[in-house]
Amino acid sequence: MAKQSSASERKKQSSASERKKQITIRGLGGLVGLENVPGLKLGFNRHLHFTLVKDRNVATVRDYYFALAHIVRDHLVGRWIRTQQYYYEKDPKRIYYLSLEFYMGRTLQNTMINLGLESSCDEAMYQLGLDIEELEEIEDDAGLGNGGLGRLAACFLDSMATLGLAAYGYGIRYEYGIFNQKIKDGWQVEEADDWLRNGNPWEKARPEYVLPVYFYGRVLHTEDGVKWIDAEVVLAIPYDTPVPGYLNNTVNTMRLWSAKAPNDFHLHHFNVGDYIQAVLDRNVAENISRVLYPNDNFFEGKELRLKQEYFVVAASLQDIIRRFKASKFSCKDIKTCFNSFSDKVAIQLNDTHPALAIPELMRILVDIEKLVWDQAWNITKNTFAYTNHTILPEALERWPVGLFEKLLPRHLEIIYEINQRHLDKIRSLYPGDDQRLRRMSLVEEDGEKKINMAHLCIVGSHAVNGVAKIHSKIIKDQVFKDFSDIESAKFQNKTNGITPRRWLLLCNPSLAALIAEKIGGDYIKELSQLQKLHAYVNNVEFIRDVTSVKKENKVKLASLLEKEYGIKVNISSIFDVHVKRIHEYKRQLMNCLYVIVMYNRIRKEPNKNFVPRTVMIGGKAAPGYYMAKLIIKLITSVAQKVNHDPLIGNKLKVIFLENYRVSLAEKVIPATDLSQQISTAGTEASGTGNMKFMLNGALTIGTMDGANVEMAEEAGENNMFIFGMRVQDVAELDKKGYNALQYYENLPELKEVIDQIAAGHFSPSEPELFRDILNMLFHNDRFKVFADFESYVNTQEKVNQLYQNPREWTKIVIKNIASSGKFSSDRAITEYARDIWGVEPKALKIPAPNDSKDT
Repeated sequence: MAKQSSASERKKQSSASERKKQITIRGLGGLVGLENVPGLKLGFNRHLHFTLVKDRNVATVRDYYFALAHIVRDHLVGRWIRTQQYYYEKDPKRIYYLSLEFYMGRTLQNTMINLGLESSCDEAMYQLGLDIEELEEIEDDAGLGNGGLGRLAACFLDSMATLGLAAYGYGIRYEYGIFNQKIKDGWQVEEADDWLRNGNPWEKARPEYVLPVYFYGRVLHTEDGVKWIDAEVVLAIPYDTPVPGYLNNTVNTMRLWSAKAPNDFHLHHFNVGDYIQAVLDRNVAENISRVLYPNDNFFEGKELRLKQEYFVVAASLQDIIRRFKASKFSCKDIKTCFNSFSDKVAIQLNDTHPALAIPELMRILVDIEKLVWDQAWNITKNTFAYTNHTILPEALERWPVGLFEKLLPRHLEIIYEINQRHLDKIRSLYPGDDQRLRRMSLVEEDGEKKINMAHLCIVGSHAVNGVAKIHSKIIKDQVFKDFSDIESAKFQNKTNGITPRRWLLLCNPSLAALIAEKIGGDYIKELSQLQKLHAYVNNVEFIRDVTSVKKENKVKLASLLEKEYGIKVNISSIFDVHVKRIHEYKRQLMNCLYVIVMYNRIRKEPNKNFVPRTVMIGGKAAPGYYMAKLIIKLITSVAQKVNHDPLIGNKLKVIFLENYRVSLAEKVIPATDLSQQISTAGTEASGTGNMKFMLNGALTIGTMDGANVEMAEEAGENNMFIFGMRVQDVAELDKKGYNALQYYENLPELKEVIDQIAAGHFSPSEPELFRDILNMLFHNDRFKVFADFESYVNTQEKVNQLYQNPREWTKIVIKNIASSGKFSSDRAITEYARDIWGVEPKALKIPAPNDSKDT
C-alpha cells in the first residue's frame, strides 16, 4: 500500500535518493520543470479512476504503478504520433532491425528519464503519499531475450531513437519470455515467465494491420509464374511499443508480432461436425508466439523454432513493403518503384535467426512483384546486412532440408537457386577446387542435408560484421575465410556498445550526477566526453566521492542480499561478481575452483590476514544443458559449505544470484568492485556486461577475449587484471594437445580442490555427484580451465594487493570510467548508420507536441 512519509522521515533518506533528486535538477534527466507536478497528480488520479476503475480506498500498489505508467505513456503518445508524421513528411531511409530477441527489462523509469519526467513524477508521487521506487519495483521485466544478443537489440533501439534515425525493431511478442529461475536444493528449476498476466501498459495492439503468414503447402510452376498453394495460414497481429530517444522528442516503434489462428482454421473438422476439436486446434497456430526458446549459443533444430523464424520475417517484410509503397516519395510508379527499395530500406539481421528474410524478399520480388531474378537479387543484397554473434560451432544454425521441404517448400527452391548461382561464381573463380565448393555451399551434404544459414546470410547481404575487433578478425581470417577471400570489403567490425541512459543514468544516478558535476551533463549523449575525467584521477575530493558512491551502492545491494538470501555480507569486502549465461566457455567453473582455493587457504591459516570477498555468481542455464546445470549445483554446494563454516566467518561469502535478469543487473552492477570476464580467448564474441561494469566503476579480471581486448586498449592493460592464454596461445596448445592431467599434477592447490570435489567434500550425501564435471575437466574440456588456472590465481593475488590500497584502487577505477566512452551504443549505431545503412545520425530535435510544427 501507499507509503506515507513525513518530512522528518524524508530527511532520513539515503544520500543515494538525494543524488537521484539532484540529477534531474542538474539537467541530466532533462527536467521538464516541477510546474508539471499538479498536472501529473491530476492525470494520476484520472487514470486511477477512469482507466483502472479504482479509488484510493481499494487501490493496490500495482494499481498505482499502472496509473503512473499511464500518465508517463500519455506524455509519449503525442511525441510518438508526431515522430511518425515527421517520417512520413520527410521520407528518410528507414532502418529495420530484425531480431528474434529484444531483452527490454522494465520500461517505466527508462521512459521517465528519456522524456525528462523523472523528478516531476518523483515529486508528484511523494505529494500523493507514494514511494516511486516501490512502484518501479512492481513492473515485470519484459524478458524477451536470453542474454547478450537480446539486450544488445534493446540498447540499439534506444540509441537509434536518441540519434534520430527512422528505425523500427521487429520481433515476436512471446507470451512467455525467458523462464524464471528458481534454485531448489541447489539445482536450477525453471518456471514459466507469464510476464503479461497483469497486462502491459506500454504496448498498443494494432489488429487493423493484421497480416497473413503461410506454411506447408506445395509449389506449382505455371506459365504465369510460380504459385505456392494449399498452404496453411496463420495471422500475425502487431503490438507496438514506443521507444523514446533521450530528450529529443523522437519516439520510434518496436513492433512485435503475435500469432492468431484464422477463424476458418482446420475447417475440415467443422465439416465432419467436430467443432470443439477445430477450436482446440487453434492452439497449434497460436503456439508460434507462445514461448521464447531458452537457448543461448546453442542451436536446437525444432520445427516450432523454424516457424517462429519465418513468422517474424514474413510478417515484417509485408509490413516494410506496405510502408515503402505508401511513402510519400518512394513509390510513384509501381513498375519501377522497387529500383529505389534499397535506397529507402535497410534491414539488419541480428544473427542468422531472421535469415529467411533473404529468400522471402526474393519470393515477394520474383513471384509476386514479377521482377526478373537478377534485379531482385541486386535489391535483396543491397537491402540486407548481417551481424554474426558467435563462432561456437554448436551455435551455428543448420536446418535439415527435409524440414524446409515440408514447412517452406518455395523457400527451399529459392535457396537452391541462390546456391546454384553462388557456386557457379565460385567455380569460375576456382576451377576444379571441389573442396572449396563443398566448404562454401549453402547446402551441406555430409550426412543429412542441411541449409547453412550463416552462408545464406553472407551471400545474401552487402555487409557482414562481427561485434568486437578480435571476433571480426576471427570470422574474416578463419570461420568465413573462403568468403572474405573473394569479398574482403564486405566484412567489417562493429564493436558492441551499451546505452548510458539505462546503464548509468538509470541504474547509478549517484555516479552519473558526480560525473556531471565535474564535466557537465552532455556526456550522456556523447559518452566519449568521459575522457575529461582523466584530469581528476589524482583529485582527492573526486577520489573520495567516487569511493563514497561505490560504498553507498554496496550498502544498498548488501541489504537486498540479506533480505533475499538471509546472508549478511561484509561491506568492506571485495564485491566480486560473475554474471552471465551459464556456459562452459564462460568458465564459471574456474571461478568456482578459485573460491575453493580461498576457502582452503582460510581454513589452513584462519588467523592470517585475508582480503575479504563476497563472491556473487549469477545466470541461467539452458533447461536442456546438463553440464551447465551441474555447474550451478557445484557453485551452490560450495556456497553452502563456505557460508556455514564458522572458521571462514565474514572473510568469504558465496552467493548464487537467483533469476539474474535486467532489473537485477541494474542493482548489482553499480555495487560491483571486481567484474569477472574470463572466457577462453577466442570464444566470447564481444560481451556487453564487461562494458556495463567498466562504466559503473568496477575493475575487470579477464582474458584477452571479446571486447576485453578493446577495453584494455582504451584503459591500458596495466589498469585491468589481464591473465591467461591469448588466441594464438590457445591455437598452439590445440596443436600440441591439451593435457589436463599435467596441470593437475603440477599445481598443488588445483590438485587439492579437484580431490576434494572427487571425495564428495561438497556433496557428502552424494560423493559421486560431480563426477561428470571432473570427467569433462580431465578428458573433454574444450575451454581449458586448468591451462589458465595458475595465471588466474596469481592475478587474483594482484587484485587483493591493490584492494588493500583503497586510494590507488579508486584511481584505477576513475581511469576505467574515463576510458569507457567508446563502449556507448550511440557510437556503435553511428558506425552502423554510416558504414552499413548509408544514413547520417541527426542531432535534430522533433518539436514537442505542444510546440508549433514550424518551430
